[in-house]
Amino acid sequence: MPRLSTSSATIHTRPLTMTTPLRLLATGVATTGLLGLAACATTPPTAIAPTAASSPTTAEETPRPQKEVSSIGPRLVIAHDGGLLTLDATTGEIVADVAHPGFLRLNNAGDGRHVLVSDGDVFRLFDAGIQARAHGDHHHFYTSEIGLTRTTFLAPHAGYVVTHAGRTTLFADGTGSIQVMDARFVGDPLRHVEHHATDAPHHGVAMVLADGSLLTTQGTEDERRTVQVLRDGAVVAETTDCPGVHGEAAAAPTASGDVVALGCTNGPVVLRDGAWHKVAVPDAYARSGNLFGHEASSVVLGDYKVDPDADPVERPTRIALIDTRTNELDLVDLGSPYWFRSFARGSQGEALVLTYDGELKVLDEQGSVRHEVPVIAPWEEKARWQDPGPLVKAADGLAYVTDAAAHTVSVVDLSSGTVTATHQLPVTPVEMVVVTGHPETERPAG
Repeated sequence: MPRLSTSSATIHTRPLTMTTPLRLLATGVATTGLLGLAACATTPPTAIAPTAASSPTTAEETPRPQKEVSSIGPRLVIAHDGGLLTLDATTGEIVADVAHPGFLRLNNAGDGRHVLVSDGDVFRLFDAGIQARAHGDHHHFYTSEIGLTRTTFLAPHAGYVVTHAGRTTLFADGTGSIQVMDARFVGDPLRHVEHHATDAPHHGVAMVLADGSLLTTQGTEDERRTVQVLRDGAVVAETTDCPGVHGEAAAAPTASGDVVALGCTNGPVVLRDGAWHKVAVPDAYARSGNLFGHEASSVVLGDYKVDPDADPVERPTRIALIDTRTNELDLVDLGSPYWFRSFARGSQGEALVLTYDGELKVLDEQGSVRHEVPVIAPWEEKARWQDPGPLVKAADGLAYVTDAAAHTVSVVDLSSGTVTATHQLPVTPVEMVVVTGHPETERPAG
């Protein structure tokens, strides 16, 4: 089977400038479900046909009523100590605050309407209450009740959610199990769910590629260094040269198919043209464990850490720009540290990084800065990653930046590099996602 290919690579360091195989299990449906699709005025809702393992819709699973409206705007769903706050991203108006205990992590579900909430041993489905449904050359817009639905996906130590190529993939660290579904039907009680399992529980990730192949990590609770691509149950590409594998990002595809980068402690690996390629790095230990891609860009943005023994946390100032076509890694010194929630990609592929000085750096793919936007007060990463701190999300030409200390979220216009609004929050934000109503396949990354 294809193994890791070693390619010559160039590493550029410069300051900031201004210009094994899986076991296939039975298919079926989630524990419970609620319909997640709005219909066109004259067309009934579309659903995946039930499988043999599917159960009929019960009274409890009756779809939430939807109301057609003339337009919708983006919403911010914010996790805080005590629940989930939903905000109108344009006006700052609070449209819902749903109580729910626990440390909650948030993931876009891929359909533009729902959020998957990592909550202990389950993924919970949260309805953000907006949806745009395509109908020929136009859309119909719908609103619905905001809140946690009855849908849960069992997943011991619920971990990462990846949306790619119209598929939503859930990974459970506690069992190494994987659940895959069509992103359009995440909220449909008749959704078809594929179940897979890795060889052992580990902190991992999986995603379905455009050709239907499954990319997944393999490892144990003590060590992980393997990434595989499987097609029809057989390993078709594998690398074992990715110690500490963590973080994944899709880049612009080639004519041969998907391009995906994953972070390792000895430099990233890139899947391209059906084979794995190693990206050379200048340091013996070089961890890029948080990667951010854009499917119209061949460059992946990542962090870059060189101290495995940092106590309590490493405070790097350099970021990595990984060219997935050439296997080259470009290091750019921002002059101020960041943390793992500092990153996002803009709709045009811009690299966004929020640094300790309170500035949002907006860089192009070559690492030149387009804007340095003072957006929040200076801050510093705390010792515990679970403690509230600032974060960045982006969608449709705008960046949303939270300030946990000031209880605010600010809106940045990425084209002009200006703060257009700052909304006061009644809670301390921990995590956040932007929901636009449009499925991920209809809109650019950001």
